[in-house]
Order: sequence, then C-alpha cells, then structure tokens
Amino acid sequence: MTIGVPNDLSPALVLNADYRPLSYYPLSLWSWQDAIKAVFLDRVTIVAEYDRAVHSPTASMRLPSVVCLKSYVKPARNPAFTRFNVFLRDRFQCQYCGDHNDLTFDHVVPRSKGGLTTWENVVAACSPCNLRKGGHMPKAAGMFPQQKPYQPTVHDLHNNGRLFPPNYLHESWLDYLYWDTELDPE
Repeated sequence: MTIGVPNDLSPALVLNADYRPLSYYPLSLWSWQDAIKAVFLDRVTIVAEYDRAVHSPTASMRLPSVVCLKSYVKPARNPAFTRFNVFLRDRFQCQYCGDHNDLTFDHVVPRSKGGLTTWENVVAACSPCNLRKGGHMPKAAGMFPQQKPYQPTVHDLHNNGRLFPPNYLHESWLDYLYWDTELDPE
C-alpha cells in the first residue's frame, strides 16, 4: 500500500489523561506516525488536528497535532539525577557567574574532600569557574553558588522547562503548555 505523506515532520503534542503535557522539557512529542498508530490502537483521543492529511488509496486522515492519552500515566515522584536535569534545575546557567556557555557540573564540596555526587552537592558551572574553583572548598576559593543545591521535584523541573520553549511551537499546542500565563482579552 502506498501512503502519501506531508513534507514536514508534523509532530503531535502528547497530553496525559489530565490534559497536561507528559513532559515540558523535553516537550512530549510523538511523530505523526506514532500518533496515528496510537489513534488506531485506541490509546489516545485526538484533541486538535493539522490542516494536512495522509492518504492511502482508500482513505484519508488529517494529522493529529494534539493527542490525549486515555489512561493516566503517573509521573515519577523524584526526577533522575542526570547532568541534563542538574542543568535544568539550575536554569542552564553557571551557579557562580551566571554564564550560559560551556556548562559542566561542579561538586560544591569537592570529591577529594569527601563530597558526593548528589543533588545536594552538585551545581551547574561554566568551565572557567569550575577550573578556578578546582578542588577547593567554597570559602577557600571565595566562590559560593547563587542557590544552594537541592533535589528538585518533577514540578520544579517542569516549571524551569517552561522557561526554555522549543524552537517550534504549533499554535494548536499553546492552550496546553503554559497553564499560568495570562490570557489576552479579545
């Protein structure tokens, strides 16, 4: 069977059964193929569609732009400790100078002094600050993080993720992404 497909990607925003995105950062998106498959498997409800369609010799279907899961997926209580999540918690900026470039992470209490690789001891740092601090304690280096490192909740990471929207947001997604933004009166 031959299927005519649109030229662009046409991803679908995936909402949980409570109509909130499964994830803000990275934004929960499925390819148009996965979205259509989920529709046929009766796992999602189509909330919004693109103007574009896919065609088979006998049928045509508009591409879903927003889908909602029929079964609620309970979010994880505690986010995984990953380099990316540390950067997201710290809003992709060095906790010593505020720079957004060349990020790595720094142990506030250096590992050589017994510091552990945990949420409560690791912060985002640019390479120059990390090198300048080296294996010194914050007081000895005269460098203190702008915020005390902490274990974020999934909610904390979602809120920070909203500050960094992806390069592409389809207009049909906007009503589901930024719950606390003020609506423009018309």
